[in-house]
Amino acid sequence: MDALFDLSGKVALVTGGSRGLGYQMVKAFAAHGADVIVTSRKVDNCRAVAAEVEGMGRRALAYGCNVARWEELDGLVEAAYAAFGKVDILVNNAGSSPLAPSSLETSEQLFDRVVSLNFKGPFRLCAMIGSRMAAGDGGSIINVSSAGALRPRPEIAPYAGAKAALNAVTTAFAFEYGPKVRVNTISPGRFLTDVSEAWSEEHKKNPTAALRRSGLPEEIVTAALYLASDRSSFTTGSIVRVDGGIA
Repeated sequence: MDALFDLSGKVALVTGGSRGLGYQMVKAFAAHGADVIVTSRKVDNCRAVAAEVEGMGRRALAYGCNVARWEELDGLVEAAYAAFGKVDILVNNAGSSPLAPSSLETSEQLFDRVVSLNFKGPFRLCAMIGSRMAAGDGGSIINVSSAGALRPRPEIAPYAGAKAALNAVTTAFAFEYGPKVRVNTISPGRFLTDVSEAWSEEHKKNPTAALRRSGLPEEIVTAALYLASDRSSFTTGSIVRVDGGIA
């Protein structure tokens, strides 16, 4: 597997990298040779994960950043390039999916918070880092979307809309920064991360999916490694579903 998805000499930046699916990707990238920038809102959590990466023999940078805040992204990008001189892999993983009481009762504050974190921030990072990749040696951008964008429900309408927008700009950025930069989307379904602790047992069983279960966090890893590595050299502008076969 190390030879198949070799990331030696690569630098990866993972938003929302201190827990959940982002944490699994950080560990997988480091295990396959990459140095990693770990960012989330809670810098102490990032430091803990960065220490794990360093314990694996790789370099790491922990950086506290709220991806929803446009003005904070400049500092993140500058810190990443100051520390490593480049970013080869960008994973826009940070996200949140609060339930809306109804479309009519959705407040402007909730709408703006959901759209900023799930779409505006990733859009800006794609632009800032993708343009540098295109001017340099290229790279891979992975946007983490959601099955909700493909199967929207009323209670997650703002979230589904934001992720659908992310799917759309994945294609736009693939054309803007190609051929040196590949831009793809992973579309996860239900995963048993820490967020799932609040779910009912029936929801966790995911009975409407073809596989009749929710995913384990580590099951995101192979898709991420594929898109991050040169093994996906002819894959761009795509949506890779890792959702157990949602109905």
